[in-house]
Amino acid sequence: MKNLRSFLFYVITIGVFTLLMYLLIENGKQFETGKTIVKTEASPSAFEQIKDTLHHNVTHPLAILLLQIITIIITARVFGFLFKKIGQPTVIGEIIAGVFLGPSFVGLYFPEFSAFLFPKSSLPNLQFMSQIGLVFFMFIVGMELDLKTLRSKAHDAVIISHASIIFPFSLGIGTAWMIYSTHAPGNVSFLAFSLFIGIAMSITAFPVLARIVQERQLTKTKVGAIVITCAAADDITAWCILAAVIAIAKAGSMISSLYTILMAIVYVLFMLKVVRPFLKRLGDVYSHQDTLSKPVVAIFFLTLIFSAYLSEIIGIHALFGAFLAGVIMPQNLHFRNVFIEKVEDVSLVLLLPLFFVFTGLRTQIGLLNDISLWKICALIVVVAVTGKFFGSALAARFMKQSWKDSLAIGALMNTRGLMELVVLNIGFDLGILPPTLFAMFVIMALATTFMTGPALDLINFLFREKQDTVPKTETSVFKKYKIVFAFGDTERGKSMVRLANSLIGKSQAASSVSALHLELSNELHQYNIHEVERESFKPIKREANKFNLQIETVFKPTLDFEKEIIEVSQQSDCDLLIIGMGQSIYEGSFLGKVFGVTTRIINPEKLFHTITGKEKIIENNGFDDRTNAIIRASKTELGIFEDKGLKKVEDVGILITGEEDEFLVSYAQKMIHNNSSRIVFVDYEDKIKQSPFLKESIRAIEHQAPNHVAIYKKDGLNSKFLKNSDLLILSINSWKQLIDKEAEWLKETPSLLIFKK
Repeated sequence: MKNLRSFLFYVITIGVFTLLMYLLIENGKQFETGKTIVKTEASPSAFEQIKDTLHHNVTHPLAILLLQIITIIITARVFGFLFKKIGQPTVIGEIIAGVFLGPSFVGLYFPEFSAFLFPKSSLPNLQFMSQIGLVFFMFIVGMELDLKTLRSKAHDAVIISHASIIFPFSLGIGTAWMIYSTHAPGNVSFLAFSLFIGIAMSITAFPVLARIVQERQLTKTKVGAIVITCAAADDITAWCILAAVIAIAKAGSMISSLYTILMAIVYVLFMLKVVRPFLKRLGDVYSHQDTLSKPVVAIFFLTLIFSAYLSEIIGIHALFGAFLAGVIMPQNLHFRNVFIEKVEDVSLVLLLPLFFVFTGLRTQIGLLNDISLWKICALIVVVAVTGKFFGSALAARFMKQSWKDSLAIGALMNTRGLMELVVLNIGFDLGILPPTLFAMFVIMALATTFMTGPALDLINFLFREKQDTVPKTETSVFKKYKIVFAFGDTERGKSMVRLANSLIGKSQAASSVSALHLELSNELHQYNIHEVERESFKPIKREANKFNLQIETVFKPTLDFEKEIIEVSQQSDCDLLIIGMGQSIYEGSFLGKVFGVTTRIINPEKLFHTITGKEKIIENNGFDDRTNAIIRASKTELGIFEDKGLKKVEDVGILITGEEDEFLVSYAQKMIHNNSSRIVFVDYEDKIKQSPFLKESIRAIEHQAPNHVAIYKKDGLNSKFLKNSDLLILSINSWKQLIDKEAEWLKETPSLLIFKK
């Protein structure tokens, strides 16, 4: 009745008001008397009108900008994925994606498409948005610098950092002396040109370097601590020098630039001595709140924009102001974490790829059409590597670091990445770098960042520790039973502790458990990485203490969860790897299964495995892509755990669907021995009854623990049984068979543990 009333109300309302509008329009035609109504004599056809409208809409500046953003994000994701797979930072792939979309490839081979997608009239819009992205990015870079750590380790860091600047800076000025007469623009002084080449040679990419340190698990090492501190000192020094170089370049002479530099010093002192204390008090007041209120957030954003504006009008570039605004933000960890999260995703995912492509559109590698130009390009790369790599390495060696650590510091400090592109674009905008030199320096930035990973691998290979050649004695034959479990959220991690205890509780002397927690490295910040690790494991350790269970903790920042989990399980030589069960978001979606559309926007991994035949287009096992990838790659016994609030492991059901499930009997044995669990074997379609081998295995356990084992037939698998059970164990083959056939009762199960043998 209620639905009928709603329907009638809807129909009457729409009908009455439609009639009213019609009557008003018809009556309003009387007012046309005395007016000249112009009508087109030859009105175009409906098709022509639609075509003209569509053409106008497609070529509208907003439509072009939106299409550019879509193309850029998808291309950046694909290239980032490909470079991640070869062990390179994703930012390298994103930078090359920008070059790919520019005149060096797409513009060269598909000029009509390039002219449509990136018309010259659209470039100012793209540049404007990319500059906004850079302002936010430099703000984040400033916030990620931990000034407390910098002060505590300032001595060694400043020496190594400044050596890593002065060496390449001097060599850069020497290079400028060699190429100024032939390649510098006619209206640029040698002073401005040489200083800019020097700073372009000496920059280090702190954000990319921090990600590499995290992904290679160097954060807790001496090298990692030194190089992060050096890079932070390098960033601060280099940006101060760059501000002075910009002032000199804009002023035209050293004398006139002194006024700009003096204004810059006053501005910096104002930000440090006036604005920073105010922001600190504000941060202290609001640091206890879970979320920052909008007025407070507005104050911090205004500080960022005001600082960028001041530095721009002074003449030292808005990016320096954004960087300084980030540096003076309150040091409170909670505040910085919350505020970075508000800015980072939009900046890094949406706006920064626009900057890469805008840089790519400026990069014309085709201009290097002569062997002499390629020789100069090679010279620039060699000078950059020599100055930065060896300058840092020699300074580190002078500070009593080992040769291995010194060379590793040199390789890491040689990473230029995104920061180099920022500097190069400033030089291009100022007219200091012509297109040819700009392309050469972009190649240098890519080459020096690309070589960081291989250089570290080579250093580790050359200085690898000698293997112990002493033969194993008989006492080393004994091997502990090892369990590794990987958890995301802490509640699931606590349930995994209970699960691990049920398997080894009374056998801890002959067993070991490791808890693995992974975090996305591009969402971790160098200043709070230890805080994140400590907080992640605190509830896990607390839960383990309840059972007197000794747990080894492993924390790793990464961009590839599947690969990292598999590597940890292989390195630890574990007997059982337990992972959480991710629910597939493809359920009921054909397009999702075919194209791999995920919460990560696009999943090239899904497409790759579909094309190569490793994965079916429609894979109906209910797992997400990450779980499926681990299932494919795992060489050890694997447990896939779906946690539905596991509090105890006293009543356990084990589903047997065939003789190949016999290996599950050993887990029943472990749980009975270590946890006194009560086990019910569910004989699905009389498979136990038909297999003497299975019957004998279960009878052997029943003989040892007569009150802990029972066998139910399939009809015993009802709601009451499932409700009274703590855990249901089955093999992955059984799961695949039942996911469609028994979908109804599978929804009613308690926590699940699905084993792949």
